Amino acid sequence: MSTITILGAGAMGSAIATPLRDAGHQVRLWGTHLDDHLIAAVRDGKPHPRTKVPLAGGVATFLAGDLTAALDGADVVVLAVSSAGVIDIAQLAAPHLAGIRAVLLTSKGFAPDHDGRIILLPQAVEAQLATPLPIIAVGGPCKANEVAARRPTAAIYAAAEDPQGWAQFATTDAYRVAHTTDRDGVELCAALKNVYAIALGVADGLTESGGEPFHDLKAAAFGQALAELRRLLAAEGADPWTALGLAGAGDLEVTGLSGRNKVYGTRLGKGQAADEALAEMVAAEQTVEGVPAVALATTFIQQRHPELAGELPLLHAIHAVVHEGAGLQRIIDAALPH
Repeated sequence: MSTITILGAGAMGSAIATPLRDAGHQVRLWGTHLDDHLIAAVRDGKPHPRTKVPLAGGVATFLAGDLTAALDGADVVVLAVSSAGVIDIAQLAAPHLAGIRAVLLTSKGFAPDHDGRIILLPQAVEAQLATPLPIIAVGGPCKANEVAARRPTAAIYAAAEDPQGWAQFATTDAYRVAHTTDRDGVELCAALKNVYAIALGVADGLTESGGEPFHDLKAAAFGQALAELRRLLAAEGADPWTALGLAGAGDLEVTGLSGRNKVYGTRLGKGQAADEALAEMVAAEQTVEGVPAVALATTFIQQRHPELAGELPLLHAIHAVVHEGAGLQRIIDAALPH
C-alpha cells in the first residue's frame, strides 16, 4: 500500500482518487486556490461539483494552504492540474518531494522550456525536480465522471521502467490499466486529441444548427486526425501504433462524444465566434485544453519537424479557425481528401 497525494482537486484529480482508493492505497486530495470551493463542497458531503459524484470514502482533503501537510509522508504524487498550471504546481511541490518514488501525470499538453523550445509536459515536469523521478504518463479514454462512478474504464500508463508494475498499482475491477513504454507517444496523443476533438465538435455543431446530420464529416475528421497523429508519432520516434490504441483512437473517441473540447467545437459549428465561445466556457469553469494546445503544437512542429508542414492539414486548419479567425470551411476542407 502506498500513500498517494493528488495535486489538483478538479474533475480528474477527484475522479482518479476512486480507483486509487479502491486499489488499497491511502489517498490525499489537495486543491489549488482555484479548488478551495470544490474541497469545501466534498467536505460538506456534497457530490463533487465537476463530476457530480461523491468523493471516494476515506480520501483525506487539503486546502491550498496545506500543501506541506498534504505531501508529508507521501511516496507517490499524482499531478492532475490543468496543463497551464503544471509548471507552477511542480515548482511549488518540488521542495517537498524527498520521499517520492514516482509522479503520475494526468495533465496533458505542451510547455515552453527556458529557451523557448516547446516540449511535452513530462519533460517540463522533470526540469522542475531537484532529483530525477520517474514520470508516468496517464492516458486513455477516461471521462472523469465515469471513473469517479466506477463505470468500466480502460486507461493506459506509460513508463520508461516497469510500466506493468505501475499498471497493476492502479488497476481495479472497474478501472483496468494497460501499459506501455511509449511515454512520448501517449503524451502526444493525449495532448493532441484535445485539439482534434474541436474538429469533431464542429461537425456536431453543424448538425445542430442545420438540423441535418454531418456524420460523414465527423468520421472523415476522425480518420484524418488519426492519420496525422501517426505521422507525428513516427517523426518523433514514438510508436505510430499508439495512435490507434487507447491513448489515440480511444481517447479521441470519448473526447469527441462529450468532452469540453468537443463542446467548444460544437459552439463554433453553430456559428459562435471562437473568442466568445472560449470566454463563456472559461466563465463556467470549463477548461478547453485544445485552444492553447493547438498553438503550442504548431510551434512544436515548426521547431522540431518542419518537414511535416504540409502533412498535418487538419491540425493547422484548427489553429487557423481558433487563433486566426478563419472560417469553418478550412476545417471541412482539411478533413476531406484533397
